[in-house]
Amino acid sequence: MTISSTHLRINIEEQEQWRRTVSVTVPADVVKQERAVVVKRLASRIKLPGFRKGKVPTSMVENQYGPELQKETLDQVIRESYQSALAAHALQPISEGEVENVDYRPEEDLTFRISFDVRPKIEVSRLGGFKVERPRVQVGEAEEEHVLDRLRDQSAVWRPVADGGLAQEGDLVTFQITPLGEGDIPEGEPQGYQMVVGEGDAIPDVEAAILRLATGAADDFTVRFPLDFDDEARRGEEQRLRISVLDRRVKELPQLNDEFARSVGDFDSLDSLRARVRSDLEEEASAGAEGTVNKQLLNLVVEANPFDVPRSMVDRYVESLLGDTSKADPDSVARTREQIRPEAERGVKRILVIDHVAELREIHATEEDVDQRVAELAELGGTTPAQARAQLQKAGRLEGLGREITERKVIEFLREQSEISDEM
Repeated sequence: MTISSTHLRINIEEQEQWRRTVSVTVPADVVKQERAVVVKRLASRIKLPGFRKGKVPTSMVENQYGPELQKETLDQVIRESYQSALAAHALQPISEGEVENVDYRPEEDLTFRISFDVRPKIEVSRLGGFKVERPRVQVGEAEEEHVLDRLRDQSAVWRPVADGGLAQEGDLVTFQITPLGEGDIPEGEPQGYQMVVGEGDAIPDVEAAILRLATGAADDFTVRFPLDFDDEARRGEEQRLRISVLDRRVKELPQLNDEFARSVGDFDSLDSLRARVRSDLEEEASAGAEGTVNKQLLNLVVEANPFDVPRSMVDRYVESLLGDTSKADPDSVARTREQIRPEAERGVKRILVIDHVAELREIHATEEDVDQRVAELAELGGTTPAQARAQLQKAGRLEGLGREITERKVIEFLREQSEISDEM
């Protein structure tokens, strides 16, 4: 049974930042009718001794399931009344409704309030006439050498060290750990591990112990699990361990010469490799400079056309920036959340401006635009356009592709309305 809005008393309150609160009064007779529906539905499902399924008298259902019936009835009445109120007033929430102040007594009217955010309606009067400077594209030798060092690191080999010396940060160490019980008696079999020292793959006390052991040596240590250890039950716990270092290897980097250049790609010399690295870095820096221009331009549009945004949209944007925080320190996460909130609010405003301009100027991605982009992605991935489209569809990215194209078109439009010059 759907509750008609004509049976309800509805009041809409406009709060700050596109927050709305709907106050609803549901007459007692409507609640009573809904309860009868719930009772009948429950009676058709249950089976009690002496009665066939679906034939249990409603009076027995009322007596035996009173509290459950009350809860289910109120949940259903609130849900249906809320939907009717939204439809009657053409409200489209963009956040979950927060139910509060539910007040009900048998044979009396039900009252409740639900608060939620609605999508903001913004007015943008100024879209152009701004001056934006494009950052200078600069690629130095340090950036070039950094890329070459990374390529050498990727081609490195691990050379065994036979001198039995102590491990250093950056060494690849193979070791065993045996838990110890009372009297330092081993408990269980040794477990083998391998790690690069200094990369944080082991807890600090284990890594410190390894740095004190020569290859082939073993010793017993008391280690403490850190307070941010993944297993909460072990945080701060101490344990005796026997640690033995079995093998140590050092990273051997290839010489930076023509032979190395030929080994990493279609290059006939080190000079040709350097030229490609510089070209790629300049292209990346140029794209970054254009991205900076776009962001600055959108921020200027936002500043020239101030408006408030719903807190729920900012909250979702913050969470998208934070990513998975399940294993992070809660206090640190809370501080970071507050620090990035201003930028998150600007990010939401940029998104809303783009959407508004797209609608205002009827700038949207066409089917031809999407087909062309899919074809480009197919060529990059070495597949056919049909295969690329199917993969995007399966991953739920096809709609996002259209949005990216629309966003690019809107930004191109905004750039045409303003003056963009190179930084002096």
